[in-house]
Amino acid sequence: MKRAEFQQVIDIDLVGPFIVSSAVLPEMMERREGKIINICSMMSELGRETVSAYAAAKGGLKMLTRNICSEYGEYNIQCNGIGPGYIATPQTAPLREKQPDGSRHPFDSFICAKTPAGRWLEPSELGGPAVFLASHASDAVNGHVLYVDGGILAYIGKQPK
Repeated sequence: MKRAEFQQVIDIDLVGPFIVSSAVLPEMMERREGKIINICSMMSELGRETVSAYAAAKGGLKMLTRNICSEYGEYNIQCNGIGPGYIATPQTAPLREKQPDGSRHPFDSFICAKTPAGRWLEPSELGGPAVFLASHASDAVNGHVLYVDGGILAYIGKQPK
């Protein structure tokens, strides 16, 4: 990865949320209430080849989330994150397509084997956690990343037979 490509990922996935938070925090402080929900990633907890820029950005976003909590909690502002796992989207569709020989794509097999749910998650499965974090039900939740990953972060895998 070239430096410019690395910087672009950092700018989008870390600097962007910083800019948005900076824009909304003054009004939230004045109201003495607010919710910020950052879209983190389970990659803020894991490493894998070819995703170093993304993992670095999302790890930074996790820490930005915690620090906004620390700095603005006294204003009744909650800053949390949602950490999606692997989601079935048009972008990931090529990774889930059957191969010409009828087998699964190797990455699809890898993800399904590493996820206790045994499947990719649906985008709609992020809605409930987002509603919770945006509601008063989460007023005492602050600086937390809620991982919506089908259990992948909790799972070491099956024992060999």
